[in-house]
Amino acid sequence: MTVPRPHREDVLIAVVGLLGGLLLWSLGLYSQGDHALLPPWVTLVPLGALAVLELLRRTMPRTALIAGTAAVVVDPFTPGSIVSLLMFADIVYAAVVYGTAASARRIPVSTGMITLAVTIGFLAWLRDPVALLIGLVTGMVSFGPATTGAIVRNHREAAEAARLRAEQTALLAEMDRAQAVVAERARMARELHDMVANHLSAIAIHSTAALSLDDAATTRQALTVIRENSVEGLAEMRRLIGLLRDSSGDAEPAAAPTLAGLEALVEQARANGASSGLTFVLHDTRDAGARLPAPVELAAYRIVQESLTNAIKHADEGEVLVEVTADGGRSLLVTVTSAFGRRPGPRAPGAGAGLVGMQERVALLGGAFEAGPAASPGQGTEKIWRVRAELPVPDDKEPSA
Repeated sequence: MTVPRPHREDVLIAVVGLLGGLLLWSLGLYSQGDHALLPPWVTLVPLGALAVLELLRRTMPRTALIAGTAAVVVDPFTPGSIVSLLMFADIVYAAVVYGTAASARRIPVSTGMITLAVTIGFLAWLRDPVALLIGLVTGMVSFGPATTGAIVRNHREAAEAARLRAEQTALLAEMDRAQAVVAERARMARELHDMVANHLSAIAIHSTAALSLDDAATTRQALTVIRENSVEGLAEMRRLIGLLRDSSGDAEPAAAPTLAGLEALVEQARANGASSGLTFVLHDTRDAGARLPAPVELAAYRIVQESLTNAIKHADEGEVLVEVTADGGRSLLVTVTSAFGRRPGPRAPGAGAGLVGMQERVALLGGAFEAGPAASPGQGTEKIWRVRAELPVPDDKEPSA
């Protein structure tokens, strides 16, 4: 068995205890006087044993306590040394502080029972009040250090538990902060894409048309659309950058788009998609005076905006139909359909980020979203591309009494 390396503080305690005991022995100072059964030199045996066991007080506390108990039992038969009793008390203390949890619970109880048994036993044997002093000394070198060690251990465990709770709280706070940063970055990405993507798509399509078609009128119309969308895109970018830079919190929030702007949005799509052979139709069957929660209207507006942008980029020639209906005030249904297929002519690249953004918006509101090819509602075999989003409308009315 490999003996663990002793702690440097334990080495210091052992050396000081051994030197102190040797000094008292050399001066003839004993704890029991001249009434011992064994000669004075035997006092050095428990003294040396306890000094060696002090080296194990922290690394092997249980072994040190068992062997130290055997050594201190021999000490009363010698002239005795007060240093031996002090080192044994320190070993008892260390066994509680550095030992196992079970030892920390049992040692104070055991030493208390031993102290009580020694006191009663010597009272019955000697029938003299001096037996109380023997019991007091026994308690001072066993029960007292054990109780002190239990108190210290409890305080250390409480401090360690508090430290772990603080670390867990800090870790949870860091996780919450990281999640908040990720959520905010995702929100910013959605807003940036929805605000600028339609303008950039129109610019890409009409610039390609101006480069590929050698017609002055077409080129002039394309440049007009490019200028309008570039100016609007720059304005949107400046507003978004201004919101990101403003950290004072005093500025008024920018007005969020609502469903009242759908007609203007479709009209802008007509101008941007006219050269692609697309026609845009809006069917809004909601009550004119009905107002929906701002998050629902913003999500519906952005879904229609992104769907129109995707239709301009990818749809075949034909009709783009936007339908907005309210299901009895419980939900808002937004459907955008367009011709499905590959059409000739200039097109803008797309990476699918718009579909991801729409799905995230619907998921945040707890709604349902689907996008993909579907059968045409007519008699033909042509397919259409359909975007369908169902947005639940929360009931903000207070329950009746």
